[in-house]
Amino acid sequence: MLYYLFNYLRTHFNTPGAGLFAYISFRAALAIILSLVISMIYGKNIIDLLKRKQIGETIRELGLEGEKTKKGTPTMGGLIILGAILVPTLLLARLDNVYIVLMLITTVWLGAIGFADDYIKVFKKDKKGLAGKFKVIGQVGLGLIVGITLYTNPHVYIKVEVPAAAINTINPAELSHVTDQRGSVHYMDSTRSLATTLPFIKSHSFNYSKILKFINPAWGKYGWLIFIPVVIFIITAVSNGANLTDGIDGLATGTSAIIGATLLIFAYVSGNIIFADYLNIMYIPNAGELTIFIAAFIGACIGFLWWNAYPAQVFMGDTGSLALGGIIAVLAIAIRKELLIPVMCGIFLIENLSVMMQVSYFKYTKRKYGEGRRIFLMSPLHHHYQKLEWHESKIVSRFWIIGIMLAILTIVTLKIR
Repeated sequence: MLYYLFNYLRTHFNTPGAGLFAYISFRAALAIILSLVISMIYGKNIIDLLKRKQIGETIRELGLEGEKTKKGTPTMGGLIILGAILVPTLLLARLDNVYIVLMLITTVWLGAIGFADDYIKVFKKDKKGLAGKFKVIGQVGLGLIVGITLYTNPHVYIKVEVPAAAINTINPAELSHVTDQRGSVHYMDSTRSLATTLPFIKSHSFNYSKILKFINPAWGKYGWLIFIPVVIFIITAVSNGANLTDGIDGLATGTSAIIGATLLIFAYVSGNIIFADYLNIMYIPNAGELTIFIAAFIGACIGFLWWNAYPAQVFMGDTGSLALGGIIAVLAIAIRKELLIPVMCGIFLIENLSVMMQVSYFKYTKRKYGEGRRIFLMSPLHHHYQKLEWHESKIVSRFWIIGIMLAILTIVTLKIR
């Protein structure tokens, strides 16, 4: 909203300083500051409200150190995160941008599913919360919205370099150009494509349509049959991974902030024609606007960490964790970096895998030996280290360090191929 206001002031009244709002970097800086203020200052008011309403965490008896001290700690603190993301985005981002609209829908959609789950747990006193099938239906529904929008919306496209010999065959209005460091001019044409980034490969791209073309060259136009299920799977997997990671104070929040910083870099360079040409990566027009949303996301996570760091004064609940994972998934898909998720979201991945391995091995050994056996002392993985009597702060700090290493490795893929 402020973007349009200051753009109007600059255009009609030539107001000094109003032109700053045209710069993504300036609005991103404001977004992170505003989200920090909301989550750190107004977050305290929300925590006090949750306490007055006696919206406290119910603790399962897992035999973990410090477990009983968490009983009664306010939950549903994800409302703080959602507010700190939505308000700066609505104020500072361009609301006619398809990527921003998708991110707003994602935040509200998954936040509502998580809120329903927390509401049932807290007010209905049902520890199981929202039935798993309804969570999955919600995640699949969001996946369909995101997948179909990214496939059909005319404002979702990429720019590809046009060979010099073909420049005269293309409508000049559809061409854009960039001058590299050597002074050479590169012409680029808009194209709708299901291409995505393939790390460590020279061409640095992969098109989902190629999977069907490999079977039958005529089937390339049906690439959406691969793309949309992939989108659904990624959103479901990453949102559940974040949900599983939210088991000890500050772990999911800090990990999400690290991943968000990585995505911010990718969104900015992918949406900037100069940087995209220099790094020889996919140029995605309009994607740079996501920088404002991601800045608000990072600020919200860091601000919430003020209250969620050990010993936590509030828990985000599913209201926050499902939304955080889904936001990360949709951001990665929107800037065509979803194939980097196994590295970038490595913490979420190992938490997910630890649960899958534990459950599968337990069922297998129970069938084979009549008694279930375990790989880990407890899953998800962070609970395994708690059982080894590691302090929560040590576990969280070491997971963050691993997350930072994975983030650096993800960013390095810009150049290593």
